[in-house]
Amino acid sequence: MHNETLTLSSPAKLNLFLHITGRRPDGYHELQTLFQLLDYGDSLSFTPRDDQSITLEPNLPGVPEADNLIIKAAHLLKEHVAAASPNKVKQISGVSIYIDKKLPMGGGIGGGSSNAATTLLALNKLWNTDLDTETLAELGLKLGADVPVFVRGATAFAEGVGDILHPVDTQEKWYLVIHPNLHISTAKIFSDKWLTRDTPKSTIAPALEGDLENLRNDCETVVCRMYPEIREAINWLDQFSPARLTGTGACIFASFSEKKRAEYVLSQMPTKYHGFVAKSINESPVQSELKKWRHH
Repeated sequence: MHNETLTLSSPAKLNLFLHITGRRPDGYHELQTLFQLLDYGDSLSFTPRDDQSITLEPNLPGVPEADNLIIKAAHLLKEHVAAASPNKVKQISGVSIYIDKKLPMGGGIGGGSSNAATTLLALNKLWNTDLDTETLAELGLKLGADVPVFVRGATAFAEGVGDILHPVDTQEKWYLVIHPNLHISTAKIFSDKWLTRDTPKSTIAPALEGDLENLRNDCETVVCRMYPEIREAINWLDQFSPARLTGTGACIFASFSEKKRAEYVLSQMPTKYHGFVAKSINESPVQSELKKWRHH
């Protein structure tokens, strides 16, 4: 058995806006958002093993292995293959996964979801399971509402619970993303009684024409009320360019037309925050990385 390692990117995303348009009987929220992929993220390496174990290192602080989306994604794919073609599952080897983690956890920039999607795409290749993108995206949705956008690998206008995706091309911008070193519970925000749940649905057009004046993040007021530190960070970044919360937070962002300007603002950032500058991309690097990698 060969032990060639497959290394893939796991990019971040921003929600350029997030409108909550309704609540479904199952408790999930209907939303509209624009998922913007960034050229910055984690990196994951997958090496086949001689046994059946699925391992991950280093351990992510505060995340029990049973809750880790990377491990969950690997087992989910294996279970799906076992149910669909029992003969094939016998050929599946174990895998050692190594993560180079750059994205903050609980930051609203899709770290865990992106990791899960990269894992599904990588193991589909390594294990020769030959599932199409549609099937992988459906599996991803079982792990989290943001996983399908990373499986499909394109910046997209999203509806439903975030699973109905319309790929779009956005103009190139530089984003300064700031993490105020807080962990925000998505469940807590979505269950807050003050959360706006009836924003009228909009069409894709204003979202793409940069009409961001009428677009907002419906979670922002709730998050700022619960976490005054987020409001403070938004106020600081607002001095340079309109700042907004991504997802349910904790990261905030602002866009700039020039990299130098974004880097200058980053250099002025208070030391209590962490931050990075990244360029918008319309396509995830994972697709081209998979094409380059050939299974021998």
